[in-house]
Amino acid sequence: MNPIAQRLKEKNIAEYLIYLWQEEDLIRANHCQMEELEANVIVHYPEENRPAMREWYGNLLTMMNEEHARATGHLQINRNIIIKLTDLHTALCASPKFPFYAAAYFKALPFIVELRAKNGQKDEPELETCFEALYGVLLLKLQHKPVSEGTAKAMEAISNFISLLANYYEKDRKGTLKLEDN
Repeated sequence: MNPIAQRLKEKNIAEYLIYLWQEEDLIRANHCQMEELEANVIVHYPEENRPAMREWYGNLLTMMNEEHARATGHLQINRNIIIKLTDLHTALCASPKFPFYAAAYFKALPFIVELRAKNGQKDEPELETCFEALYGVLLLKLQHKPVSEGTAKAMEAISNFISLLANYYEKDRKGTLKLEDN
């Protein structure tokens, strides 16, 4: 696995997912061609890392081809993360043991609803809407484009909510999250 992806996967599932979305877009920007990835991306890695990076991008490219995600959409491995996070989110909201989590969710909820209405994706999972918003703002920042005050306020609430969820995901992964009093 790509060492950056591995480190993010172990550290923060939210950052890992956004990184994988960036990788999907990077592959698309290189026309889903391994030769272009080699010339534009892999060549910038140290020589000793290049074989692993070829394998990494080759595997992602194969999945994108097989899953018909060359032009748009996300790989199943990424959708599975959203599913796992949604399951955990549902459990956290249902438990009375996590009032701070519920408060962060309800603070972000009006922004989530507004974003879903604006993008016409009212049926997509709420968490996917959150990640799309965070990713969109990341892209704006990378392009040195301004972020409006309203968007910044929304992103603060959504970011805090997703950060809490990622922290609980890590605890759950390690087996230290207790959703019930047992």
